[in-house]
Amino acid sequence: MPSNNQWINPSCPHLPTLEAALPITHPREHREACGSEYYDACLELAQSLWRTGSPAQAILQIDKSFMATHTSSLLPCYLSILWMVRNTPDEQFLGNPVRHFQHLASRMNMSQPNAELRIWRAWACLHLTEKLFPQKGTDAIFPRDQDQIEKENLTIPTADETLDQITRLSSIQESVLLENLLLSHAHSN
Repeated sequence: MPSNNQWINPSCPHLPTLEAALPITHPREHREACGSEYYDACLELAQSLWRTGSPAQAILQIDKSFMATHTSSLLPCYLSILWMVRNTPDEQFLGNPVRHFQHLASRMNMSQPNAELRIWRAWACLHLTEKLFPQKGTDAIFPRDQDQIEKENLTIPTADETLDQITRLSSIQESVLLENLLLSHAHSN
């Protein structure tokens, strides 16, 4: 297990504070129940991975936190993703978050908890990331996977369609939260 002297990045302000790095197995003991303890453990591991210089892996842990059925607030998840995408140092692997969320939404393992809702949350994260880094044709910093779109005849739902589905499957509060985030990041560049 890495020690806290291996911190590379400053703490993400939207995730739990940690004294030391955590093992990758940290959320595992809570996975079967998949409740609030799992949610918290995923966010703790996301912070640990972020701090040790693995932003793409940190985002994957936030994705996993969306499986939890009993969560307090999802605001930290969405804000953390946006913060990490904006603050990842050039030398660290982030990948293409827009493509990541497109693939996550379109290739969801439907046997996992909250699969349908997680699909719509992934689409929401795609739209949030695109608000940070707007698509500009082939010059997009984080372009969509056009090959997948063409080969699979994939239709990316609009932000409004995404919000409607999240309202249907989750709550109006989550939908309003996302709508506010989308509006607040519309002019952030």
